[in-house]
Amino acid sequence: MTSRSETEMMDLILGVAAKDPRILAVLQDGSRSNPNVTPDIFQDFDIIYVVEDLTPFLQDHSWVDVFGETMILQMPEDMELYPPSPELEGAFSYLLQFKDGNRIDLVMAPLEKLGTFTADSLCKVLWDKAGLFMDEPLPPASDASHVVEKPSERSYIDCCNEFWYTNAALAKGLWREEAVLAKELINQVVRGALMQMMNWYIGCRYHFAVNPGKFGKYYQRYLEPEVYDKFMATYTEGDLHSIWQSVYTIMDLFRDTARLVAAQLGYTYPENWDAQVRAYMQHVQQLPKDAARIY
Repeated sequence: MTSRSETEMMDLILGVAAKDPRILAVLQDGSRSNPNVTPDIFQDFDIIYVVEDLTPFLQDHSWVDVFGETMILQMPEDMELYPPSPELEGAFSYLLQFKDGNRIDLVMAPLEKLGTFTADSLCKVLWDKAGLFMDEPLPPASDASHVVEKPSERSYIDCCNEFWYTNAALAKGLWREEAVLAKELINQVVRGALMQMMNWYIGCRYHFAVNPGKFGKYYQRYLEPEVYDKFMATYTEGDLHSIWQSVYTIMDLFRDTARLVAAQLGYTYPENWDAQVRAYMQHVQQLPKDAARIY
């Protein structure tokens, strides 16, 4: 199966809107609207159809078959276990992965919710069919609303607290040899705090004017090679020895970046949490498996 070209896909997206009087405008956001993203063959088509009323579209979802043969379709608003993002409340999404490799993330946005979507700086108008933006055109698309923001001192301390408190809790899981629990605490909580600090670190390096990307996808672009390599070394194998090593690598990286962020912003890094939790974890690591008490 030959993949449809960008031109073919855009012609199709606009053609569907042209034939349906219920569609008032066609907007685009995501990477195709971002001037700082290098285009490639895997870019999604992040499309918003603005409509007055969603109801007619939702009565029979097969209308989206017009876009092509799907490999799989997801409708977040129609799911129980994985609900949509709160910011999409009132809209309806069709996430269409096609057999030819193309993908359209199509959001049906009712007119009264339009401001929610146009608030994203990546939103651009592809076709103002009903003249909705005639009086107030959108500014040129940019990733301005996605750049990392300077943290308040409270947010900075909260991040440090989350990181070190969870590491202290991690120690008992490692001592009990609960490898799955330990790795999930690392990946779901500890790494989240680390990546938040890494984002602020990147912000400090670039005057809070760049976008680190969802899940750090632009880290390699914005981090020094040695810092990026150290970050990648925090991903580990499943054996307990490797997990312990990754924990210390994560702690070192967090401390180094957090100290630099604090120095840049005039905050104070909580050295006491760092030293006390680190000492506690080193102690727990050496505890025999038949220990009757922690100390």
